[in-house]
Amino acid sequence: MGCELTKLAASEINHDAIDRPPPPSDPRSPLTAKQQYCMLASWKGIFRQIEKTGIILFVKLFEENQELLNLFEKFSELKTKEEQVMSTELAEHANKVMHTLDEGIKGLGDVDSFFAYVRHVGATHHQVPGFKSENFWKVEKPFLEAAKTTLGDRYTPNIENIYKLTIKFILENLVKGYEDAKVDNVASQT
Repeated sequence: MGCELTKLAASEINHDAIDRPPPPSDPRSPLTAKQQYCMLASWKGIFRQIEKTGIILFVKLFEENQELLNLFEKFSELKTKEEQVMSTELAEHANKVMHTLDEGIKGLGDVDSFFAYVRHVGATHHQVPGFKSENFWKVEKPFLEAAKTTLGDRYTPNIENIYKLTIKFILENLVKGYEDAKVDNVASQT
């Protein structure tokens, strides 16, 4: 039995599309299509608290790498955790960095655009006096800790693995952009 509308709706469902696995992801990406979906879904929880997560990231970064404070003119004098948490300058920079990560994460589905964007961001770090490409890697652990703090119980072992793959991919490409720009600068000077 049932009404005609229900029968019509049921007949129009494409069961093949439902049963099919997601399309393959770009082989240059470390994430499967399902992992990309999970990353984007999970990232929404971070995005809702993006500034807070960014501040946590930077406080943890400076706890472990106090020498990096010297790279930031606007908040190099913020020596204590309390000063850092209360700083509007640090909050603004944390927000900017987190929005950059947001663009990278949202671009994972289009790897060519992802490469172009993230590598360009890496290249721009030549403008920071004293910056070295290995500084990018110092963000990995604080980023993961900040994500875990923000997501709480939603930071499952599977999500942790996806975040590790994602941040590693982003950092690799920031470094590549930085290194490629260094080579280009040397070539243009000769």
